[in-house]
Amino acid sequence: MAKKLWGGRFSKRTDPLVEEFTKSVGYDYKLAEFDCLGSIYHVQVLRNAGLISAGEATRLKVGLNKILSSVKKGTFDIDKKSEDVHSAIQNALEKKIGKTALKLHTARSRNDQVVFDVKLYCIKNVMDTLQLSSKAIDEIFKKASKLKNLIIPGFTHLQHAEPLSLVYYLGAYMEMLKRDNRRLDGILDSIELTLGSGAVAGTNIKSSAYMINNLPFGKKIKAARNPVDTVSNRDFVLEILSTLAIMGMHLSRIAEDLIIWSTKEFGFVELDEAFCTGSSLMPQKKNPDTLELMRGYTGILGGNFIGVFTMMKGLPLSYNRDMQLDKEPLFNSFEIMQDALRLLAKIMASLKFNKENVKKQLEDESLYATGLSHYLVKKGIAFKDAHAIVGRLVKYSLEKNKNIKAMNNKELSGFSKFLDKDVIEKHFNPIFSVRTKRSIRN
Repeated sequence: MAKKLWGGRFSKRTDPLVEEFTKSVGYDYKLAEFDCLGSIYHVQVLRNAGLISAGEATRLKVGLNKILSSVKKGTFDIDKKSEDVHSAIQNALEKKIGKTALKLHTARSRNDQVVFDVKLYCIKNVMDTLQLSSKAIDEIFKKASKLKNLIIPGFTHLQHAEPLSLVYYLGAYMEMLKRDNRRLDGILDSIELTLGSGAVAGTNIKSSAYMINNLPFGKKIKAARNPVDTVSNRDFVLEILSTLAIMGMHLSRIAEDLIIWSTKEFGFVELDEAFCTGSSLMPQKKNPDTLELMRGYTGILGGNFIGVFTMMKGLPLSYNRDMQLDKEPLFNSFEIMQDALRLLAKIMASLKFNKENVKKQLEDESLYATGLSHYLVKKGIAFKDAHAIVGRLVKYSLEKNKNIKAMNNKELSGFSKFLDKDVIEKHFNPIFSVRTKRSIRN
């Protein structure tokens, strides 16, 4: 293993299996940008405290900025033999500027360094996720606006329920994602940052103020107040993983509807071929694999939350190495969600509705039973009785294999004196049915 940030107290080499088991550079290299930023802030903190000279501060900043630039360009060759990303950058800096790099770790512990990096990573990725989610919401809104006059069957228990405007159906997806966005935004407001917590008890120099006032995100972040809490807690990770799992569940429900609607049995929508795959055996197949994977990833998103939650539940204060295991689930959940949101936006933009197939489904007379019950209530009939009357009418229709619209006035009046062909014609109309709904906010 490459040069470590510790080891003076040890006289025996670490067992190679332990080195392999404990190293995290294979995944925490994704924190390299944020580790460089934190180190650049820390250089100024050390300079302000008089612990390094102006020349040393300049050399440290120049070296770190070069590493940061190569990280952003994707050209930084991180040493995979390093214990972690912090060691890799420290060692790379020492190669660039020499022994001055050894002063960088003054008044700093990896315990607070890693939580700082993870919080910066989370701030950036929450903001990126919010942008992608807003884009998906915008595409759903555009689709709903283009089809604002389209009425579809509404469903409960996957059975026909009542006619419903597509605007409200797609609007339900928008409301789900908007709530997810509010949850993510709330997490941003609750994240507290510091590099002054040290290993557990703080340090003997003031570090928070400079760092907090010079963040690159255009968003004011609060300073952490308790060093023990800072290094030992990962509730912000759990909040993010929980919210991403809920958002994933919402995307899964959207995907499920579109999968069902794209079947020949429904034929409500046509998925763009760019988001489908074929079969290696059946040449006719056009499979909604993208949506199926969007649905399937929900289990991984939920599992990532449960994994970190379980890992954290029994840890004594303060830092424990178990916390190293929060990163892979966190990175994985962000990556899954951001890819899924990008795809959802494109799928919604290209989605086509088959209005004729939808219209045919609206011929199902059972969709209008509830509306007919409400009509009878307005005539003074108790709802329970109105419910029973319409229920018997539907049963009669099924037994006689005869549409209600085809019944004559004598048949209809046998169920209620308020029923006739004109009433049925009026109420068994999808536009009339939708317009009679007044409780929802327009």
